[in-house]
Amino acid sequence: MKKEIPQLQKQDVGGAELPYLFYEGGARQILFAHATGFLPWLWHPIIENFVPEHSAWAPYICNYRSCNPHEGGLAWHVVAEDLATFCREQKIKNHLMVGHSMGATVSAIAVGRYGLVPRAMVLIEPIFLPEQFYEMTPSLEAHPLASKSIKRLNHWNNEEEAMSYLKSRSFFSSWDPEILHLYKQFGMEKMTEGDMRLTCTPESEAAMFMGGWCCNPWPLLEKINCPALVIEGEQSPNVAFVDLRRAVSLLPRGEFGSVAGAGHLIPMEKPGEITAIIRDFIAKLP
Repeated sequence: MKKEIPQLQKQDVGGAELPYLFYEGGARQILFAHATGFLPWLWHPIIENFVPEHSAWAPYICNYRSCNPHEGGLAWHVVAEDLATFCREQKIKNHLMVGHSMGATVSAIAVGRYGLVPRAMVLIEPIFLPEQFYEMTPSLEAHPLASKSIKRLNHWNNEEEAMSYLKSRSFFSSWDPEILHLYKQFGMEKMTEGDMRLTCTPESEAAMFMGGWCCNPWPLLEKINCPALVIEGEQSPNVAFVDLRRAVSLLPRGEFGSVAGAGHLIPMEKPGEITAIIRDFIAKLP
């Protein structure tokens, strides 16, 4: 039976309100953190497999704090500290943390730097850049991802045109159909004139990308003492410059996993496989 998608709520994390989805369930708890520029609603097809046995939270990490992509954006260590505060305020503890891309990275920083103590972690394609990158302070124009995201198309005349655009782009061609529909439903908003715009604007997405250079996660990995499964997409373009096997070697209780035929966006491409991986991981926890 399909679960209903909950209404977005907000939690004060100190100077800002962090939006989140909450799925009420059992005593076991899971926190899901999404990738840069994406949405908590995209976790829904995965979350519904864990409720009501678990209670689940999915924060919306986009423009909840004011940030300027031309002035360094929103630093990921700030997001990580906000996640730690969020968990304390929501009384989330001894939980499983599942993060994808940015969400995986800020989850690791929240544990290694801000004292969050989860039961275990599943880090899907975390962005652990080569360490020399964290010594740089690139401009928006020089940032390889932010410079592209700020130019992203952000206007469609109607819902049909928006959906046609999504289906025409190779970027979305490998996505699960349900998740693509959720992206159209929640990732685009209808304006009063009837046209469609992105919920997380290109400026906000660029600001999030810019903030990723502010905190080197590598020295923090040895401080993550819980079981941690690091998952890589076999066909991810990040394989060329993100050394996840090295990251696993630094984690005291790290484990490596690979998803065949998947790129960087594994939860969007293969939600069924991610669900099975999380289930198997939970089953092996002490």
